[in-house]
Amino acid sequence: MTKRALLLACLLPAMAIPIAMASDNRPWGTAELTEKDYQPDKVVYDVAAADAEALNSIIGRVSHLNNEYAGDVFDAHIVVVLHGDEIPLFTVEKYQENKELMERAQSLTVAGNIEYRMCAAAAALHDVKPEDVHGFVNVVPMADAEIIELQHEGYAYMK
Repeated sequence: MTKRALLLACLLPAMAIPIAMASDNRPWGTAELTEKDYQPDKVVYDVAAADAEALNSIIGRVSHLNNEYAGDVFDAHIVVVLHGDEIPLFTVEKYQENKELMERAQSLTVAGNIEYRMCAAAAALHDVKPEDVHGFVNVVPMADAEIIELQHEGYAYMK
């Protein structure tokens, strides 16, 4: 048998497999969930949400991560740093129109391992002063400096 014939004899069956599977929508099978137990950690979320819907999605991610950490208030700590268009949503003036969202955000702070920190510089761009913001939010001078400081303290960065 020549090299060419031997090569064809080996390749032809391999080439037929994808053709046979082409009619199946799962040529590579399907995924499986990998079970994992995540160890509690320190995390900082860098948040600049465009609107209430985007903020709600981020709050959902924060809540889900906290649940993955089994709500461990001793070893897990999550800081949400706010510095975008979500800032006005946290004002007492906008409470009635954002009541459900703010109650959800505040409820995550009750155990003490999740906190919100708002950038004063970004808030000023929205004409928001610290006294305009709900009491469960801490106002810090600058978001970027806060995020850098938290990273130096060992917080993992999430966008």
